Amino acid sequence: MTTATTRRAERRVSPVFAGILAVMAVTGWATWTGFAAQPGLAVFLFVTSAWVVSLCLHEYAHARTALHSGDISVGSKGYLTLNPLKYTHALLSVVLPVLFVIMGGIGLPGGAVFIERGRVRGRWRHSLISAAGPLTNVLFAIVCTAPFWLHALDGVPRDFRFALAFLALLQVSAAILNFLPVPGLDGYGVIEPWLSYRIKRQVEPFAQWGLMLVFALLWVPSVNQAFFGLVDTVMRALGVDAGSSDCGYRLYRFWNGTPELCLISP
Repeated sequence: MTTATTRRAERRVSPVFAGILAVMAVTGWATWTGFAAQPGLAVFLFVTSAWVVSLCLHEYAHARTALHSGDISVGSKGYLTLNPLKYTHALLSVVLPVLFVIMGGIGLPGGAVFIERGRVRGRWRHSLISAAGPLTNVLFAIVCTAPFWLHALDGVPRDFRFALAFLALLQVSAAILNFLPVPGLDGYGVIEPWLSYRIKRQVEPFAQWGLMLVFALLWVPSVNQAFFGLVDTVMRALGVDAGSSDCGYRLYRFWNGTPELCLISP
């Protein structure tokens, strides 16, 4: 009986995550109805809380897949409660990704749930554990852009549409970055089980610098242009034009003011 009770507690959604969901719901409603006196503030809170929700779901997907692959330790670590404070590095998983959204409008990969890989058997399972997180971002992007690719924008308020477009851009950029085969990112985790022992040993010392390397490369104009060109291509395939996501970002950074073009967009 004790074991069963413990397992239920380990999988119970945390009040912290429920609170973040509540903020997302209330500010999403305020953005939709125009209830807020400062629309930009409502968009800021809605997108930020939704982004944190997606980060939590990203890490939960890693942990849940690991659980079904043999690592039962994820429950005792609190990863199945969706509580971002339980992550190995809350700074890397939540704080830095939020700061990068505010500063540059990019979905920086977070990430730090510790999976006991020794409990997992089979290369495919290891790859799936790593892929589960960014696949969650892909699904989130598809949901956010559903009104666009379903051509169901009639009746969707302008600010809410812009907020969804910007949120989708964050998900797309996060998915692309996470799937890069760079040590320390999920993309490398997908291919690592299939690499030779010698290659893995050679790459291992660079794993802690992988994310920093990607971040540094994004400051190179040609790399930055190529990356956001790819993001724009994916967004257009999902039915979202660059103007909508750009206006969403400008609304999000409400302290800079909103351009007239965004204010008069239908």
